[in-house]
Amino acid sequence: MDTLGIVDSRSIAAGAEITDAMLKAAPVTLVRASVICAGRLLILVEGDREAVETALRAAEGTGFHLAGKYAISPVSQQVQAALRRQPSPMGGRAMAVIECRNAADGIMAADTAVKKADVSLMRLVMGQGIGGKSYFVLTGDVAAVREAAQAAADALGKSLQQMVVIPQPDAELVKAFTGAAL
Repeated sequence: MDTLGIVDSRSIAAGAEITDAMLKAAPVTLVRASVICAGRLLILVEGDREAVETALRAAEGTGFHLAGKYAISPVSQQVQAALRRQPSPMGGRAMAVIECRNAADGIMAADTAVKKADVSLMRLVMGQGIGGKSYFVLTGDVAAVREAAQAAADALGKSLQQMVVIPQPDAELVKAFTGAAL
């Protein structure tokens, strides 16, 4: 499974129908269909590129309004691990926090960031309890974290809420945001 399909439905009920249409349209595996804040449903499927693209077209074909839709191919192993709540090992002496306007954009931006520079994706939070937004935390050497964070910001465009890069962050801050020690 090398491709991740992401759909952010603006309605939970519509999201149920969208998920069903996606699963019936192509041989994809449902990674997650979860309610996020603001009454939305985040749908994640994986499969080969053609199957995921077919599933995304089926989502569009339902006629429901989508807040976001992406196919990431190939999806990075770090993003796959973060979605399964198995973060990458900690590395480096800097931390970035990138906050996005919605959940789908956050996954796409995290994938862009880890592909751009030698950083570790320590946490990926999607939607619940934060108004449908998302954020992710990167660690690594200062230069690599800056490069990855900028790549994420560029990919997000207007969907970027805020981005910070913190060289040599306090250990308590790192623990609070990642659950790990630097």
